[in-house]
Amino acid sequence: MKINDISIKNLIDGQRTGGNKILPVLDKYTGELLAEAPLADENQVARAVESAEKAFKHFRFSSAEKRAGILQSLYDGIEAHAELFTELIVKEAGKPLSYAKNEIRRALDNLKTGIRETLNFAGEMVPMDYLNGKGKTAYTLRVPYGPVLGISPFNFPLNLALHKIIPAIGSGSPIIIKPAPQTPLSMFLLADIVEKAGISDGIIQIVLTDNLLAERMVTDDRLKILSFTGSDTVGWYLKRMAGRKKVFLEMGGNAAALIDDSADLHRAAKKLAYGSFLYAGQICISTQRIYVVKDKFNEFVKIFLEETAKIVSGDPSNPHTVNGPMISHKDLTRIEEWVEEAVEEGAEILAGGKIRDKAHKIFEPTVLTLTDRRMKIVDNEAFAPVVNINPVESFDLGLDAVNDSRYGLQGSVYSDSLKNIRKAIERLDVGGVMINEIPGFRIDSMPYGGMKDSGLGREGAKYALREYTQEKLVVIQD
Repeated sequence: MKINDISIKNLIDGQRTGGNKILPVLDKYTGELLAEAPLADENQVARAVESAEKAFKHFRFSSAEKRAGILQSLYDGIEAHAELFTELIVKEAGKPLSYAKNEIRRALDNLKTGIRETLNFAGEMVPMDYLNGKGKTAYTLRVPYGPVLGISPFNFPLNLALHKIIPAIGSGSPIIIKPAPQTPLSMFLLADIVEKAGISDGIIQIVLTDNLLAERMVTDDRLKILSFTGSDTVGWYLKRMAGRKKVFLEMGGNAAALIDDSADLHRAAKKLAYGSFLYAGQICISTQRIYVVKDKFNEFVKIFLEETAKIVSGDPSNPHTVNGPMISHKDLTRIEEWVEEAVEEGAEILAGGKIRDKAHKIFEPTVLTLTDRRMKIVDNEAFAPVVNINPVESFDLGLDAVNDSRYGLQGSVYSDSLKNIRKAIERLDVGGVMINEIPGFRIDSMPYGGMKDSGLGREGAKYALREYTQEKLVVIQD
């Protein structure tokens, strides 16, 4: 099967549908037209919501075996088309080949975990044998809230959609996935798999539509959960209009690493250079800020710049490429302006700082210093191959610097001091603390999510299944 064999149509109520409005999908490196994707219209979006509501009436009572079987069908289909998914992700997302292959591996592992957790998912016994509860037995059931709207981002077009699909299916909740306009083809291929597997109408729907109609789904009370991954500006905006829905937001940040005077500087520099520039920094937990205790700052910077010089930039289909294209020319221009603005405000460029290849949207791996929070390049999510390295007077002040952000997704500390490690675990206001590892470390079974403006709720099948369901208490008089 090749890209041209994919049915470039939405999947609504079990039917593949076109549309009057067409969205061009481009190869992010070459600019070549990959496909013309149809945008669902108002009537099609309304039909999708109606179908999800109808499907919920029976799917909520389905057995764990059936739900796990649906996830197994997705696993089998993705495994069978792993090479095509990889090619799609390289082209439509501009993701380096090795990292695209890793996304497929993660997607399959994500589904394996989801299958296992679906079969093991249950309520709990409630202690009741005292006071008025004597002689009674009590337990809880986990029951789904209702149909789910999942809005997925461009940077992991398959796996982050699965982070919404898996807990929805595992909990007995039909789901509508609205893919990112930059990268819808991976979801159209998944729609082919859903269709071929004979998964019942309305249980999984793929609906590419414009923002206005997506917002209508957000406000529709028939959809009971909103799961959004994207920018914090859009996420909080959607939460305000979501009404009574339960809302999950995964919104990234400006992840920081702190290096103390006991750390292995060579190990830290090698890992953090990769974690700063991989996929042009277009990862929610890409390393954007590095703080180094002042006694080790110059030594670390020297090693880090040596590692930065080894980063291969360019064609994402090259297996050696780490830093590929930015997702759009708009973002390429934006990051160039942010760097120039930071320099005007006092920042110093230690490496890069310029567009390397405008036609292919390649920005140089860029290292800045003398930056601070008043600069966009520090305070905002850069989502670009740019990292800020600054000295701190002490480890404690370094912890304060890491926390001096409106974001709090993941952070890391490089240290061989147990005292400092314990202090970091206690004090860092982030959803995940990585010790002697980059902030971007993740496996898909772990509880993943942020504090502050980085979001609400947790991904990872075991944890998301609980969040997609609510407890129903049963009390039985013996």
